[in-house]
Amino acid sequence: MSIWWSLHLRREAASVPLARRLLLGTMETAGVDPDVSYDLSVALTEACANAVEHGGGGRGRPQGAPTGAFRVTAYLDGETCRIEVADSGPGFPGAEVPTASADAENGRGLRLIEELADHVHFGNRSGRGGAVVSFDKILKWKDSPSLLMA
Repeated sequence: MSIWWSLHLRREAASVPLARRLLLGTMETAGVDPDVSYDLSVALTEACANAVEHGGGGRGRPQGAPTGAFRVTAYLDGETCRIEVADSGPGFPGAEVPTASADAENGRGLRLIEELADHVHFGNRSGRGGAVVSFDKILKWKDSPSLLMA
């Protein structure tokens, strides 16, 4: 079974729960184990919150201004789910992605994504600029999926 969807969302706080609900609904319909779905939804929430907060500070806009958009793409393919969140902000500075210690004010969301996913990549978009956070997780299935596999 393969499921793929992509959202182009406004850089507003209200966009974050929309993406999370769509992901959880997709996972429920596909029959993914609720614990795996929850982990992925928390990681998605963190990635989207970063895009909303930091994803529009480039190109002359003041940091934190609620303008612009970001994109969320999810792929359920076989035993894996891959999620990608891309924004149009300044991107990650330098070669290393800033992750924080447990008591730091910022950067904890990126650490949380690393803990919840099986594979994580933080990078910058080439050409147009902006940050890209992508993460994969191996899926586990409920005993009786909602979606009939054909």
